[in-house]
Amino acid sequence: MTEARSEQVLRVDAYPTHEVGGYRVRAGKPFPFGANVVPGGVSFSVFSDQATSMTLVIYKRGEPEPMAELEFPEEFRTGSVFAMTVFGLDHENIEYGYRADGPFDPATGHRFDARQVLSDPYARLIAGRDVWGVEPDRSRGYQYRSRVCLQDFDWGDDTPLRIPAEDLVVYEAHVRGFTRHPSSGVTAPGTFAGLREKIPYLRELGVNCIELLPVFEFDESDNPRSNPETGEKLYDYWGYNTVSFFAPKAGYAATGRYGMQGDEFRTLIKELHAAGIEVILDVVFNHTAEGNEQGPTISFKGLDNATYYMLTPEGYYFNFSGTGNTVNCNHPVVRNFVLDCLRHWVADYHIDGFRFDLAAILGRALDGTPLPNPPLLELLAFDPVLRHTKLIAEAWDAGGLYEVGNFPAYGRWAEWNGKYRDTVRSFIKGDPGLTGELATRIAGSPDLYTGRGTSASVNFLTAHDGFTLADLVSYNDKHNEANGEGNNDGGNDNASWNCGAEGPTDDPEINALRTRQMKNALAILLTSQGIPMLLAGDEVARTQQGNNNTYCQDNELSWFDWDQVDENAELLRFTREMISFRKHHRELRSTFHPTGRLRDGLGMPDISWHGERAWQPDWSAESRLLAVARCGTGDEDVVYVAMNSHWESHDLELPALPGGRSWHLFADTGALAPYDIRTPGAESPLDNAGKYLIGPRSVVILVGRSDAPEPRDG
Repeated sequence: MTEARSEQVLRVDAYPTHEVGGYRVRAGKPFPFGANVVPGGVSFSVFSDQATSMTLVIYKRGEPEPMAELEFPEEFRTGSVFAMTVFGLDHENIEYGYRADGPFDPATGHRFDARQVLSDPYARLIAGRDVWGVEPDRSRGYQYRSRVCLQDFDWGDDTPLRIPAEDLVVYEAHVRGFTRHPSSGVTAPGTFAGLREKIPYLRELGVNCIELLPVFEFDESDNPRSNPETGEKLYDYWGYNTVSFFAPKAGYAATGRYGMQGDEFRTLIKELHAAGIEVILDVVFNHTAEGNEQGPTISFKGLDNATYYMLTPEGYYFNFSGTGNTVNCNHPVVRNFVLDCLRHWVADYHIDGFRFDLAAILGRALDGTPLPNPPLLELLAFDPVLRHTKLIAEAWDAGGLYEVGNFPAYGRWAEWNGKYRDTVRSFIKGDPGLTGELATRIAGSPDLYTGRGTSASVNFLTAHDGFTLADLVSYNDKHNEANGEGNNDGGNDNASWNCGAEGPTDDPEINALRTRQMKNALAILLTSQGIPMLLAGDEVARTQQGNNNTYCQDNELSWFDWDQVDENAELLRFTREMISFRKHHRELRSTFHPTGRLRDGLGMPDISWHGERAWQPDWSAESRLLAVARCGTGDEDVVYVAMNSHWESHDLELPALPGGRSWHLFADTGALAPYDIRTPGAESPLDNAGKYLIGPRSVVILVGRSDAPEPRDG
């Protein structure tokens, strides 16, 4: 046999068998879905259960009209999958989509319309929104164009960091907002490349995980509202209206217009990993950008509406997401779509974890009732590709399902702990009757996560949705008028307190109190057991001027103002030292809930509670003072944290320390900078070892150690 004939035998799939529309084709392979480069051509594979026919529509890149429309021969259909390999395509310079024909009968869930060109749900790249904020030409029939993606990125020796969950300090950030402000000083503001230039800042701050708001392709221009005060257009700034689940947002890339958004994002991830920082993506599988009956048809609606969406018996969309539709995540086809998507981001982008928006929806049955054993959640928990990927649930949804502490975890899932947020916010504000619940929350919420460990709790006080930390201490009420919804949007229960004046003030006493309150929040958050999460900019008192729902504000209301790094250097330094302190003390990061039992060899329990008198906490309804001492998990130190949300000072009797240790002062938020906080390991001994006067609305952190400290973890 000649060498050429041998090649024919081995690569038989590289030769066409049919001709359609003047193109040489052959039956493609049903899996993997999407457009995949194969020898000599591109294999296109798409699912539709009820389509009567499917047509591949091919465009030259950027051209308004198709260069070819190729109907799949019936023999190219396997089950409900249409698959065809097209030879001779210049895959780097084409865009494609599908026309699916079938019944249009909304009452039975079918909305086929062969006039529509549909995006491929598995498209790895999307064209049409290549530059952020450029208003699209709505007269064009096909807005979100699927593109073929090459797999040629050089990852070098990059591997997942696999930082233990309990060691994480998460930093929630928006790709565009982090560097879009004119003060950012980066070469490509508002992009993956711009964020890459700020990695040294993240390292210096001390965070080791960045959680990015949605980066899947979405259409920032799909918001029809304008600012009623200025008339300026409002955007879909946050990006929770996903258009394409496998494609990174082109408008977040300086190179998006060249189709290089994938590699630009990969470069960012690779360099974050090199800096010791993991990447978690905020993902939205509860709904899509297609909305309800009046929404656009982009992809799923036209391909197989009845499979992809949860529908009422009359064919209307269930709306547990609050955005018009609900993805039918527990249908086996959709379940596999979600799995394939997450595997793609882990395998092709080296993503370290996912935070699932409104994840309680993922546990609902077809009729909306909660499933006792949600198959999707179980599947993701045990998938081999995702085996070491962090999974975090926002364990509630807009339909009223609240699963905090009750989310089906399968030993893998962590949760945004909304009860931690609410309790600590209210305590800091000064509400009474909270010392008992505060103790539970800062000990890792054992009432919620017994058997799951402390790292099941992602502790946070602020996130993108709600007040920033600075606004939490500056506003009693939300001020969302700029959103154009009559101030009716956004949460109303914020547990905020303006410290005596609504909004900005020149009163030095109020401003000093606000700074102290922010330090109190950071001190409690970073000494609590569980995974702490910070909102980007809180470390420099970023304000949104009282707007607690900036989903549509692509402007300085949302952007990180880098001038504040210098203007609020006091708070930034406090945050850095608190993060460093957490890294130095393993007992704060213990994976086990404390028991209160005496630790052998240390002479103290792993956790003990105190009030004005040592060993005598005040759990009464009037109490606003609580102190906790921890010791014993890989550290010889004792860490004592006293939290006073009362407007009066209190004399603290400190517990006696065993083993020749003495108390050293690490932080006192009631003291003026630079005496408010020390560098870990350089704490100064107390003059009066038995007592400490804690000021009004203050947090004090002491370290009980010998004068010759042992080398510390971290």
